[in-house]
Amino acid sequence: MPAGDRQVFDAHLHIIDPRFPLIENDGYLPPAFTVEDYRRRTSALGVTGGAVVSGSFQGFDQDYLVEALRRLGEGFVGVTQLPVSVTDEEIARLNAEGVRAVRFNVRRGGSETLDHLETLARRVNEVAGWHTELYIDARDLPDLTPVLRTLPAVSVDHLGLTEDGLPHLLSLVDGGAHVKATGFGRVDLEVTKAVQAVVAANPRSLMFGTDLPSTRARRPFHEDDIRLLTDAVGPEHAQAVLHDNAAAFYRV
Repeated sequence: MPAGDRQVFDAHLHIIDPRFPLIENDGYLPPAFTVEDYRRRTSALGVTGGAVVSGSFQGFDQDYLVEALRRLGEGFVGVTQLPVSVTDEEIARLNAEGVRAVRFNVRRGGSETLDHLETLARRVNEVAGWHTELYIDARDLPDLTPVLRTLPAVSVDHLGLTEDGLPHLLSLVDGGAHVKATGFGRVDLEVTKAVQAVVAANPRSLMFGTDLPSTRARRPFHEDDIRLLTDAVGPEHAQAVLHDNAAAFYRV
């Protein structure tokens, strides 16, 4: 699919604005990656919208996210981290600013703990219709699957990260979960095999994202990742994976 002919909803990106506080995570602080940096980096990709995802290094800060969404404009939404103590009024305020999901960062921390997964996931859905996102090694999904299957809507980042976790991820997809085809430079699995398996289980599940700026990944995102993905899923699924599935999931 030529770049000029495609539409892309970038289902996973980070904005790192040095004007807002950052939290060191295991000795790591990310370099700046501003809205302007993101626009320059993706100018040739056909991006029409996307989801700005809060990282472990941003904790519960909402100011950077609201500012990023205002500057990115129409088509962009937010995925944030919240404490279980958050008020309904704050959830509603963030929803009005374009936030559409709560994230549990099991891999890196910085989010609420899994002890509050069901409580918080249900509350943000009831108050604002949000879904829940997990950054997790899919090998750890079996203990959570009974709860996850009862939640209104769930997605898993970065193809679940590991080859051994793929069967558990596919079981969740069979139950209606979405999966982000992101972070190809950070996963320990065969990307082509994984994306084909997810599409075979549910063609509406898979959602592309750049994962820019690819913090701590062994290899950052490259434009060839889009070709790898579209070759793997085939022309009949390419536009859905690059745009339509995520745009529907994020209600854009």
